[in-house]
Amino acid sequence: MRFDFISVPDRYGNDALAVDAPTDYDFGFGAVKREPGYDVIPMWVADMNFKTAPAIRKAVVERAAHPSFGYFQPRAEYFDAIIRWQKDHNGLAISRENIGYENGVLGGVASACSVLASKGDSILLHSPTYVGFTGVLTNNGYHIVHSPLINENGTWRMDYEDMERKIVDNHIKLAILCSPHNPSGRVWSREELEKAMEVYERHGVYVISDEIWSDILLNGHQHIPTLSISEYARNHVVALYAPSKTFSLAGLIGSYHVILNDWLKTRIGKEESLSHYNSLNVLSMHALIGAYSDEGRQWHEELKEVLSDNINWACDFIERELDGVRVNRPEGTYMLFIDIEEYCRNQAQSVEEVLHRGWKYGVYWQDGRPFHGEYNIRMNLALPKSRVIEAFERLKKEVF
Repeated sequence: MRFDFISVPDRYGNDALAVDAPTDYDFGFGAVKREPGYDVIPMWVADMNFKTAPAIRKAVVERAAHPSFGYFQPRAEYFDAIIRWQKDHNGLAISRENIGYENGVLGGVASACSVLASKGDSILLHSPTYVGFTGVLTNNGYHIVHSPLINENGTWRMDYEDMERKIVDNHIKLAILCSPHNPSGRVWSREELEKAMEVYERHGVYVISDEIWSDILLNGHQHIPTLSISEYARNHVVALYAPSKTFSLAGLIGSYHVILNDWLKTRIGKEESLSHYNSLNVLSMHALIGAYSDEGRQWHEELKEVLSDNINWACDFIERELDGVRVNRPEGTYMLFIDIEEYCRNQAQSVEEVLHRGWKYGVYWQDGRPFHGEYNIRMNLALPKSRVIEAFERLKKEVF
């Protein structure tokens, strides 16, 4: 490969939550003291443990070399890069007027909710559910109604009858759709999205579509933008994107929305302006331009190959080596949502005991219960493959 996905970057002391925070942080089962000889393999927070794409580093360094960081306006290249990316990767034709900056996807969720729902309203989400949605909706005074995904023959699927029943019973007028779905890793097909939008349309439901994972596609899967599903979707969907998951840029801050309906765009733009804090950072702008450049695209294509290989290897290992552990093979994202219920019941052990043992031996993974997975653990596989192999060998020997 042209790019380096093999080297293990030293992130300690360089503002990396993945490796610095867990040292003293209590994750609910007490402070963790690692066994001697076991280093940290960060597999919890959803950022990547690869070196940042060279095109991004080059773009940021070149701009940082200029001796001025005053007020600025977003460059035309910023909007052009987003427009080209959406057309080439998602087949979505948009204009500059359809794009709006967001400090973060969850901030975009909060702003859209303020326009499309009242405090105390019920909002429909699928479960398992990304914990960020839980936090932002609860903090802003909304009531969450879950429609559980069905685990059918190793594939997570939407339950359209349950969705419709929950919408009617709870007088729901706003839903959040995670596409691809976090934490399950499902990449929804066009048919699935069409059926979901038919349910929403029958009841006049607006949709916030979180598509931050839309570029992390495994084994040839294709993302279908929710906005492209129907005329109803074009006028009732707020789509949220970012380069932060694709290129691991969460520390730079910078997301964007795509809204095709003029009325919706105006209302949400006004809501976002009220805080006077939702504004683009000049280095974030150049990072996005570098990420969406030709060289950034080449890095992204290699990334998908690396992640697909990691996911396939890990899922095969689980099926072959870890008795009582199950996993649905994800189609997108770089996260696994493993199920340890059978293991816990067979061994008379709790989820806490298993989690703690992983951390004790340096496999820093994430409790899946806040995601509404009763016996689940969430694992980040965006690491050099040598680290993935080491992690699972530790799990086999020391944990399971």
